[in-house]
Formats: sequence, structure tokens, C-alpha cells
Amino acid sequence: MSDTADWHATLRIHRPNPADAERIERALAPEVSREVPRARAELVRAGPTSVELRITAADTSACRAALNTYLAWVGLVLSTERAARGSAVPGGSEG
Repeated sequence: MSDTADWHATLRIHRPNPADAERIERALAPEVSREVPRARAELVRAGPTSVELRITAADTSACRAALNTYLAWVGLVLSTERAARGSAVPGGSEG
């Protein structure tokens, strides 16, 4: 990817507490460090309870693909977190 990418997107993920934000950050860090064709991402702690994912892409298709990929990973992290919390409650219901 050239240094003059034209497309940018920013996702800010707010969590209820700093520990949840840290879990999101740790879960996404390995994915952000991987190469995505024609795009790159940067993970920044935007505050005690927020994580920001900044995507830079060479074109609209690469930006869309990177956004879809990272949104899917965020969804997976949140689903896993909900399931883990639900399994700690007797009967498996969320609390």
C-alpha cells in the first residue's frame, strides 16, 4: 500500500469499564498486526473505557473489506464476552 492512501475509517468501541476495554484491545491487537490487502489498521486506547481502530485503505473496496473484517472480529469478541458472562450465571442465563 502506498503512503498516500485516500480512504480512512475510525471505529470507536466504548465499553462499560476499563477491564472490558482492555480485553477488546488485547483481543484485536493480533488481528491489527496482520497484513490486510491494500489496507492497514492501528489500534489506539482512546480513553479508559474506549478503544479506537483506525483504518487506512488504498481504495473504497479495500476500506469496505477491512471494515467488514474488523467489525466481524469486534462482534466475535463481544459475543464471546457475553457467552462467558452468561455461563457464570446459574442456569446459563445472562445477568
